[in-house]
Amino acid sequence: MVTVKMRLQDYIRDIPDWPKKGILFRDITPLLADAEAFGCAVDMLCAAFPDTAVDYVAAVEARGFIFGSAVARKLNVGFVPIRKKDKLPFKTESITYELEYGTDTLQVHADAVGKDANVLMIDDLLATGGTMAAACRLIEKIGGRVVGVAFLIELAQLGGAKKLTGYDFKSVIRY
Repeated sequence: MVTVKMRLQDYIRDIPDWPKKGILFRDITPLLADAEAFGCAVDMLCAAFPDTAVDYVAAVEARGFIFGSAVARKLNVGFVPIRKKDKLPFKTESITYELEYGTDTLQVHADAVGKDANVLMIDDLLATGGTMAAACRLIEKIGGRVVGVAFLIELAQLGGAKKLTGYDFKSVIRY
């Protein structure tokens, strides 16, 4: 499996000093542009929880939608979009969470998952973990059960895993 992971890393472009000086941005667009690499990434995200019953896949906009919807399709389950505030047209539930400098709010349709539905959370990247931790709590707030959290990329030095304590989480690539 290490060789596959290393191959996927070859499709992730490092962009120094973006969006600001001192940040090394991990650009997934080369991976998305290559059908084989993208397919391999989706397969590996699906394989992260092989024996777990999943009813829905949920993901936070925007890049999470790319991987989340592809994983949902491959697993033959529904997809649940989690969006920023005031982007969904129906009755929503919300959660506000802390950022480094301020707060943000996520929303999901109140009827997105049934009570005790098994939900796999997917995102492209785990950095500090705040957004995914809030998304998990939001799914639980509407009655879902988070059965796993999977990321294509984990920036381990940022400590996001600490905010996901209590959730079974896996990452395909760790930096």
